[in-house]
Amino acid sequence: MAEPALLPAAQMERLAPVPLASPCPRIPRARVARRCAQRWADWGCSSGPSSGRMNQLPQKNPLQPRPAGCSHSRLSSAESSSMDGFWMEVERIQQRDELREEDSGGNEGQLPEGEAESQWLQDTGLSGLLGGLGLDSDHKELLSTLTQTQVAAVCRRLDIYARSVRRQHKTPARDVRDVFGVFNSAKMSSENGDSGMNGAQLSSEASKSPPAAEPGGPQEQAGREEAFNMDSAYSEQAAVLLQKSRPSQRGTSAWGKCSLPKFTIPKGRLGVTRIGDLSLQDMRKVPSLALIELTALCDVLGLDLKRSKAGKWKAAETRLFGVPLDSLLEADHKVLPSTQVPLVLQALLSCLEKRGLDTEGILRVPGSQARVKGLEQKLEKDFYAGLFSWDEVHHNDASDLLKRFIRKLPTPLLTAEYLPAFAVVPNIPDLKQRLQVLHLLILILPEPNRNALKALLEFLRKVVAREQHNKMTLWNVSTVMAPNLFLHHGRPPKLPKGKEKQLAEGAAEVVQIMVHYQDLLWTVASFLVAQVRKLNDSSSRRPQLCDAGLKTWLRRMHADRDKAGDSLEATPKVAKIQVVWPIKDPLKVPLTPSTKVAHVLRQFTEHLSTGSKGQEGSEDMNSLLLQPMESANILLYEVGGNINEHRLDPDAYLLDLYRANPHGEWVLKQSPT
Repeated sequence: MAEPALLPAAQMERLAPVPLASPCPRIPRARVARRCAQRWADWGCSSGPSSGRMNQLPQKNPLQPRPAGCSHSRLSSAESSSMDGFWMEVERIQQRDELREEDSGGNEGQLPEGEAESQWLQDTGLSGLLGGLGLDSDHKELLSTLTQTQVAAVCRRLDIYARSVRRQHKTPARDVRDVFGVFNSAKMSSENGDSGMNGAQLSSEASKSPPAAEPGGPQEQAGREEAFNMDSAYSEQAAVLLQKSRPSQRGTSAWGKCSLPKFTIPKGRLGVTRIGDLSLQDMRKVPSLALIELTALCDVLGLDLKRSKAGKWKAAETRLFGVPLDSLLEADHKVLPSTQVPLVLQALLSCLEKRGLDTEGILRVPGSQARVKGLEQKLEKDFYAGLFSWDEVHHNDASDLLKRFIRKLPTPLLTAEYLPAFAVVPNIPDLKQRLQVLHLLILILPEPNRNALKALLEFLRKVVAREQHNKMTLWNVSTVMAPNLFLHHGRPPKLPKGKEKQLAEGAAEVVQIMVHYQDLLWTVASFLVAQVRKLNDSSSRRPQLCDAGLKTWLRRMHADRDKAGDSLEATPKVAKIQVVWPIKDPLKVPLTPSTKVAHVLRQFTEHLSTGSKGQEGSEDMNSLLLQPMESANILLYEVGGNINEHRLDPDAYLLDLYRANPHGEWVLKQSPT
C-alpha cells in the first residue's frame, strides 16, 4: 500500500518577516530534568525495588561500550554532553509554556489491577472470557492459533483478573482450566511450532539471574550481519534461549553510535510480508495477535508490560494543530481520498525535505517563536483553502512547526496506552529482543498513528543520510526528537533521584532504534501471517461450532488439519494465474519447486513488451498490448482461501504458497499507485 502523493503547495502573497521575539527566561536545567523524569516515573520506569529481572539491570550509555563497574554517576564529560540535545529541546518546549506544572491536560494513568487485565482481554478479542459465559466462535478461532507461551500469557491475565473479581465480589471470570484444560500441550506445541514450555517453567526461568555475556565485543562483530528470525514466535525464541541459559547480553549500549549491527530477515519459501501487503480485513486481525505475543514475550523476559488508560481530552477549536489524527484524515479525504497520512504533516515534511536537509543543525536549531506562532495561525486559516505558501517558510521555523504538530496531538503519536511500553524497552539488555518488542508495538498502533510515524521516521532517516552536510548524526536526531515523542502534557514534578539522565538516554535510544531499523519494523512477521491464515481458515468452519463443545471442536479441527495435509500430495503441475484485464484464458505457469513469483511477473512482462507467446501451454497475450500499463507496476496477489488478499513477495515460491493456501487464487493486477 504505497504512500499517496503530497498535496501541492498553493501560491500566495509573500509572508512578511516577523521580528524576533525577546528571549524567554532560561529555566534551570535541573528543574527541567525533574519535570521530564516524572513522566517516566508515572510509567513505572523510575528507580526503586522491582521484582522483574529486567527492571533490575543497569542502564548503559547508548553511544559506546561502558567499562565494567562504570556507573552513571561517573560519566565522562563526553558522555554527559551527548544528551545536551535532549535537555536543550526540553528547555525550548518549556520556554514555550507547553509543559507547565499546573497543566492538568489529560487524566491518563496506570490502570489498577483487574481493570488492566480486563482491558487487555478486550483488546485481544477475548472479552467473552470475562463473564463466565461460553466461548463463541470468534474466541475459539483465536485460541486455536496460540502457541504455548501465548497460552501462558492469557492464563496469567485470566488468573489475575479472577483474583481481582473475587476480592470485589463481581461475576466470576471463566476458570483458566475451563478454557485451556482441553488443550493437549504436546500437540499444541508441535502444531504451532513452539517450545512447549508451560507458565510455571517460564516464571521460574525468568526469575533466574542472567548468565555472563557471550565473548566477543561489539568491535569484533560490528561489521557482521545477523539474522532476525520472524518464522517462529518471538516469545518461543526467548523461551528456548532461557532453556539453554544463553541469552545474549548485547544491547544498543554495547555498540558505538556509528556501528549498530545490521539485521537481515531470512526469506523463507513464502517470502516476506510488509505492512501494506495484507488487505485491511486481514490487517485488522494482526494487532490483537501482536498484543498477545508482546505480552507473552514480556512474560518470558520478566519485563512488566506497562500500560496506561487513555485520557479524555477536550475537543480542539482548531483545524490542524491539536486535532486527532483520524479527524485530520477524515477532513483530508475530502481533498485527497487515498491519503493515509495527514496532509499538513506531509506538507511539513515535504518543505523540510526540499530546503532543509542540508542545513546545518536542522531540527536542533530553533526558529523564531513569534514567526512560528504566526505561521501556525496562518496554516489554520489558509491551509485547506489552498492559500498558504511554503516558499517563504524558513526551514528552522518549519522544523519547529513539525515538532509542535507532534506535541500538540490530543494523544501521543505512540498512543497514551502504549507510550509506557515504549519507554521500558531500554530495560531489555539484548538489542534483538528490544527490536522484537518494538516490532510488536508498531503492529499494535492504530493505523493512523502507524502511518504518521512511518512518514516521520522516513524523513528522519533522510536527515541522518545527509549528516556530512547538516552535521546531524543519528544520535543527534534521536536526542532532539525524543522529548517531542515521549513528553506529552505535563504533570506535577516528582523527582526519582539520580535517574534523569538514564531515563532521557532510554527515550533517545528508542528513537535511535526506530529510525535505524525502520525497514525491519514495518514488516508483518511470518508467524503472525500464519496465525491470520489459521483464523481465516477456522472462520470457514464456523457452522460446525454451534453444535459441539470446545473439546469436540478442537479434536475435529485438528483432524481436519491432518486431512488437509494429506490432500496436498495431489499437487497440480500447472498454476493458473488470473489477470485483471480482458483476456480469454488465465496465464498458465509450470508449478515446480523452483518457480517463484518473480518468474510469473517476468513471463507476463515479456508478453507485454513483445506480444509473443510464452512457453508451451501459455495463452497468447497480444490483446493485452492494447491496454495502457507499465510492467513495473504489475503485482501478483494471493486472493481467497485462508487469506483475503495478500500482495506477494517476488522471492516467494509458488508451490509453497499453494501448499499454504490450496483454495486460494493468484491474480495479476496493477499496483494501486
